[in-house]
Formats: sequence, structure tokens, C-alpha cells
Amino acid sequence: MTVHPDSSSAEILWHPDAERAARSQIAEFGRWLGDHREVVVDPLDYAALHRWSVRHVGDFWSAAAEFLGVRFGAKPVRPLADASMPGAQWFPGATLNYAEHALSHDGAAVIFVREDGLEQQLTYAGLRDLVGRARTGLVDAGVGRGDRVVALAPNGIAALVLFLATASLGAIWSSCSPDFGARAVTDRFAQIEPKVLFAVDGYLYGGKRFSIRDTVTALRESMPSLTRTVILPYLDPGSRPRAGEISWAEFTARPGELAFEPVPFDHPLWVLYSSGTTGLPKGIVQGHGGILLEQLKTLRLQHDLRPGDVLFWFTTTGWMMWNFLVGGLLAGSTILLYDGSPAFPDASRLWELAARHRIKLFGVSAPFVQAASRSGLRPGEQFDLSAMESLGSTGSPLSPENFRWIGSAVGEHVRICSVSGGTDVCTAFLTGAPTVPIWLGELSCASLGADVHSLDEAGRDLIDRVGELVIGQPMPSMPVAFWNDPDGTRLREAYFETYPGLWRHGDWVRATPRGSFVIYGRSDSTLNRGGVRMGTAEFYSVVESLAGVADSLVIDADELLCFLVLHEGVSMADVEAPLRTMLRSQLSPRHVPDRFIAIPAVPRTLNGKKCEVPVKRILSGVPVEQAVSRDALADPDSLTPFLALLRPEGGRSLA
Repeated sequence: MTVHPDSSSAEILWHPDAERAARSQIAEFGRWLGDHREVVVDPLDYAALHRWSVRHVGDFWSAAAEFLGVRFGAKPVRPLADASMPGAQWFPGATLNYAEHALSHDGAAVIFVREDGLEQQLTYAGLRDLVGRARTGLVDAGVGRGDRVVALAPNGIAALVLFLATASLGAIWSSCSPDFGARAVTDRFAQIEPKVLFAVDGYLYGGKRFSIRDTVTALRESMPSLTRTVILPYLDPGSRPRAGEISWAEFTARPGELAFEPVPFDHPLWVLYSSGTTGLPKGIVQGHGGILLEQLKTLRLQHDLRPGDVLFWFTTTGWMMWNFLVGGLLAGSTILLYDGSPAFPDASRLWELAARHRIKLFGVSAPFVQAASRSGLRPGEQFDLSAMESLGSTGSPLSPENFRWIGSAVGEHVRICSVSGGTDVCTAFLTGAPTVPIWLGELSCASLGADVHSLDEAGRDLIDRVGELVIGQPMPSMPVAFWNDPDGTRLREAYFETYPGLWRHGDWVRATPRGSFVIYGRSDSTLNRGGVRMGTAEFYSVVESLAGVADSLVIDADELLCFLVLHEGVSMADVEAPLRTMLRSQLSPRHVPDRFIAIPAVPRTLNGKKCEVPVKRILSGVPVEQAVSRDALADPDSLTPFLALLRPEGGRSLA
């Protein structure tokens, strides 16, 4: 493990204003606990409130549900019947519906902006009308409780409407971004056997138009479970559905009753997808109640969002941040949906939106912040960003230099919310709060109810040393199940084998004495590009299908690196351009590596497994003897090219 110097004197970039902190919803919650639950805690002492939340898990989530206004149909018997992991049983006996909570407010609900200038706005009343129409369309298609509805669609109003209609019926939602290739989408959707497919005819990005008509046809042919395919003419409003399809306009033509099926707390709400490191992407099933309660806690207590506040996060429907973004409706906020390139027509595009629409929580990714910093932008000087209280960043660690750039170029008043969590729980374990300072380069705190630890290999807690990020108590939004995993074997293997009874997340993390954290990236072989987790298995299936490529290894080490073993007589010039095209078209633009590098052989274990994690650790500067046992390798000399990439001081040289 890496030892770090005492961090007790870390630089503070932002400190809570006492009066504003006292008015925050998290402080109100602290006072409410004393009045209603006899829990005595200083409402501005986040550390004390967090300790109580993880030491009394059932009491905390029960109090949060009441304070945040969760509407139960049937009342729960108790908040937590079984606290074991996996297998925690939350709010047994309770019924509710996510969509009912999301559609219970008034005022402005949605602002939709497309990169070409198209803008639409929708009130909560208008949203309820559209959801009622889509619900009628789903019922006409035979969709009911437990059926699956999937969407290959951009971040827009139609996808939001169809999701809420699906949830209102107790059916199960899943979505992918339209820039995913046919194989990547099929690998996700086909396994859950959907009844309805919603798709667009194409999408825009960077001023270019991309048709996905052939992808939609391939999807229909690969999913015999489909009873209806609904097409939205997104690129060409005049285009007509093909045989066997109906238009979105026809699908939503009839008004309908907006009713909400009461479902058990852990009834499936949606299916998200793991990276697929060792095969098909795993379908992660999350429940109505767990997601509802977690999102209410995060949005209202950690981010202090209220009715009328504008929430934005740059995302696609293929990233869990889309699911987080639509949760803004639970707080009565206005959500801004943006579709297109964040840098079209220029790099100031999203900052202009932030100013014009008075965004309170402005969410992006660390690479976006880095690109803005390198471009020389100073958006706080160019635009009125006085409404921006928080800037959220996730997807990868935010560097100290980028922290400084936000304070200098965006505004000293902005609270930097660098957060880290995962698709697995559709939330952040590590985040910020209105009552906690911002320290340079650090994630300010563990989220309420998230019992976060940095553990060594023996399961001992570490302070100021890098260890595995482990969760010690169950959280409601943890997966209800993996799809097609009836006995829970794959779920246990994914999170609970390394530390039995504890959730091992797969991140390297350092906990500081102040309760803040620093993330050092994935501790496994998962690829993470802009917050979208991608598997190596689907990557290899494309790369190694190209004639001339004998073997390959892909590593996410700040850059996405693809190491190739080429057949005799084949050069890098022969394969690089075709590979870039194939990865972009069959998977997504995010799968295209930053670099291709030729190597003689891929390091493999004696049983033939590619050594992704050891190579990643070596490229991160871990001594080779700590990264892998040479005796466990089929060819110990296969490590030589990776060791040669390291500079004498332990850095990496790819020049």
C-alpha cells in the first residue's frame, strides 16, 4: 500500500457559510431528528450525523423516509428486517411507486436542449399528460407489471416520458445511448427479453447526423420477445415508420388515466449494466423503493435541491447519471436534458446553458473539466454563473489542478462536488454536503448511510494509506439481484467474495483523518471512460475479430491503451484505422483507445487468463513483484514491454 504524508493541513478551497448551512435541508434534518426521533446531534456537525447514520442503519433510513416524504401504500412492518449483505430486506410489507413521487409536483419540470439549438420546456402538468398517453400506449401493447421496456434513445423528453410510464405500471425499464453499436446494445437488451422497443431514427453529435436505422432493424431481429417497436423521427421529422413499427406520435395519440401500480419496496424499477469484464454485461436490477429513497436523500440532503431549482448533468441514457438526473423530479426540481456534444458549436456551450437557465447543480465529468481548463476558458468571467451553487464531477478522479481551475475560472462561490460511486448502486458513496468544507483534490465526505472504509488485504481499516473501498453496512439502492442469477451466485462473486459480508467496490481509495477521501481509480480491470463503465470482454470480441490481430490487451491507465499482438507480416498501419472504425461502429466512440501499441505477447496466467489487473498496476507504478507473481505467468518475459514503458522514476512513457 502507498503511504501518504499527514494530510491534516490540507488546503481548504471552500468553506460553508454558517447562515446558509443552517438553512440547508441537511441541517433541518438534524434538527428534525431531535424533535421526532430523540436523536441529539448538532445539525451542522456532519461527522456526527454520518456516524449515527451508519451505526443505526435501520433507524436512519426510516427517519429519512419520513422526513423526505416517502408515500407508502401499504405501510412497512419495519425498516430493515435483515441487515446481512447480500440479502438485506428493506421495508418489508411496504408498497409504493417511484413514478408517483416523480410526478407529484407542480411548476417547471423539464428543459430540453439539443446541440442544434432546438429547445423545449415542459411543466409537471404537461409531463403528467404525456406520461398518461405513453402509459396508454404501453397498456395497448400488452405491457404490465414485470414486463420489460427498452429504449435506444438520446437524453430527451420522450425517453423520460416512457421511463415514467413504464415505472407507473410496475414494468421494468432499460436504456442505451444511440451511439452504441448493434452488438453492444443486443448484448444488453436481448438478455432481458423486452416486450417493447423504443428507438430514434438517428442522433446528432458535433454537428454531424448519424442514422441508426440498420441498428434498430438488427435489434428487432435479435429480440423475438418484442411485440411492438416504436420509432421517434428524431433526425427527420417527416420520416415514416417501417413495416412492423409504429410512430411515437401514434403510440402517444390517446390520452389516458395516470395511475400508479403499488409495488413492493424491492420490486424491479430498471436494469442497468455492468462492464461485462468476463462475458456479457451483467444486468443490475435495482428496486423502486431503494432508488427512490437513495435519490431523495442524495438530491435533497447532500445537494440541497428544492422545488424550482435547476439540475443539470451532462450524460447520455447509457450512463447511470441519466437515471440520477431524472431523479431530480423527486425533489420537485427542474431537470435540464441536453443532447449532443458538450463542445458544439464551441467549448463554452454548457457554460452558456448554465448561465441562461440559472443552473444550481451543474454536473459534468472530470475529463470535461480538464478539457475546459486546458482550453483556457474562464466561464465565470464570460457568463453570469451566480446561480451555480455546486459543480458536480464524476466518472474519474478530479485532479488538484482542476479543483484550482474551478475556483479560479468558474467562481470561488462554487462548491466543488467531486463524487464517486457506481452503476452498481446508482448513487455516490463519496460526495459533498452543504455543511462540509472542500479540500483541495479530495471528495469531502462519505454520503449519509454509506459506511465507507479503506481496507488492506487483511480487512484492517487504513487512514492516509491506499486500500480497497469497502462498504460495511447495506444500502437500499444496492442491487435487488443480477438478471438471470436466480441463486445470487454472480452477485456474491461480484461484491462479497474478497471480504465476506462486506461490499468490495473495486476502487482504490485513501481515507483522511478529516473524513474526506481520495480516489485512485479502479482496482480491477474495468474500463471507465467519462463515467461509463465498459467491459474488456466486449472490447476483445471486436478487436480480435480483425484479421491480422492475434491477441490483445486493453488497459485503462489515465489513457485507454490497447496492446496488440500482430500476425507476422502485419504492421500497426494495417490495423489501426480499421480497429478505430470497428470499435466506434460496433460498440461506441468511448471504446476507441487513445493509443495502440504493439507487443510480442499478452501476459497470461498459467490457466490462460489475461493479466489485466497486474499490468494496470505495473503501469500505475506498483513494483512488479507486488503486482504479480512471475511464477504464475505462462510466459514471465511477456511483462518486459510494460516494464520498458516505465520511466526510471516510476512514471510511464508512451512516447
